[in-house]
Amino acid sequence: MSRENAADILGIGAQRAMTSWLHQALSAHPGTWTFPDFHPVTSSTKEAHYWDWNHKRGPDWYRVLMRPLDERLKSLDVTPEYALLTDRQIEECKALNPAAKVIYILRDPLARAVSAIRMHTVWASKHAPADEVSLDMGQTFLERCDRARIWDHGAFAANLRRWRRRYPDLLVLHYEELRADPLAGFRKILTHCGLDWQGLDEATRATLTDRARRHVWATPRYALSDDCLHFLAGAMWPLREALTRETGLTFEEGDALMEGVA
Repeated sequence: MSRENAADILGIGAQRAMTSWLHQALSAHPGTWTFPDFHPVTSSTKEAHYWDWNHKRGPDWYRVLMRPLDERLKSLDVTPEYALLTDRQIEECKALNPAAKVIYILRDPLARAVSAIRMHTVWASKHAPADEVSLDMGQTFLERCDRARIWDHGAFAANLRRWRRRYPDLLVLHYEELRADPLAGFRKILTHCGLDWQGLDEATRATLTDRARRHVWATPRYALSDDCLHFLAGAMWPLREALTRETGLTFEEGDALMEGVA
């Protein structure tokens, strides 16, 4: 049987916006399939990284990687870096996955940047720092911002416009609403992806409910100095405003981060 899509469900981001939760919840559904873990070629069974790490391997490699052992199952590729693909790359994605269901979780750009900085600081130091991260780190802090790609990942409005040109039915989810009611968000995702809920037996629904309510991949909440937060707030402000204009969504997470900042 030939498959219409290499990947039937694409999670394109955002990084630090519950994509691990998305994969964990969807992969528990009996109608989905995850590819084998070929680390470091792939990142666990979640991220195929075809268009950034593995494009040189060619489309047939991607088709074979994503092909389920049972043709009735929907294959998953949840790679947050896909949000940053160019128009040409998204066109290529559309050719490989013409009927894929695409999911983009939007998070307040400031809160996402803070979370990404924390993640990259832990990766750089192998553990949570004893003291707060501050602008006194100088070039080290700016390099961490660059490695976290806070401007690229925070450019939600521009990323969304590129993807909607090829996938106009792309599902947009609000991170804060997902955190508040993950099961309701998960049910919306299942509907978008054409995955059954009502027809599942009680034990399977209980497993999916547990997965949907489980928190995944939390980074240590160590302190960033007020100077760091002011810098990030200023850097992310235009991207935050553009996102609200593009989607009509408002975000409170970044405001909460700035409360009490001198």
